[in-house]
Amino acid sequence: MNTYKLTLIAMLAALAVAGRIAMSHLPNIQPVTAIIIIAGFWLGPLAGVLMAGLVTFLSNVILGMGVWTLWQIISWSVIGMIAGLLGKYWSAMPVWVLAIYGFVSGIFFGFMISITMYTAGQPFWGYYLAGLPMDINHAVANTVFIGLLSPVLGALFHRYQKRHAIT
Repeated sequence: MNTYKLTLIAMLAALAVAGRIAMSHLPNIQPVTAIIIIAGFWLGPLAGVLMAGLVTFLSNVILGMGVWTLWQIISWSVIGMIAGLLGKYWSAMPVWVLAIYGFVSGIFFGFMISITMYTAGQPFWGYYLAGLPMDINHAVANTVFIGLLSPVLGALFHRYQKRHAIT
């Protein structure tokens, strides 16, 4: 991993943290998952995992740490790693397919966070079903953010990929 790639990851993490904090008053609408997916897709699975850990830790320092922090890191790491594998093996993926993956990732993220409550001794299904509207907000927001950010960031990644040989 070269310095340029680490700088890109840091800048994308800063963008995701700023977006998460700026939109923290909205019900589960945040650009974090979409940015992790885009970063993983273009920069590889390791970048997706690094983004997940960095964004979760930095944003939770401000928004609040708890037992959910570990589950957020795990969930976003899996999402970023799968996005990285998709980018590695299907680099010409259309944006709409990536947006569908973002939707599914929002539902998956909510499911994994619901497991947090189950491990804390709470009933899983009650918590999961009560949080399903928030998970749908997250999934729809991922779809919108990927639709908006992927063409812009993708063009930048494609432009700089030749110049700095990010693979």
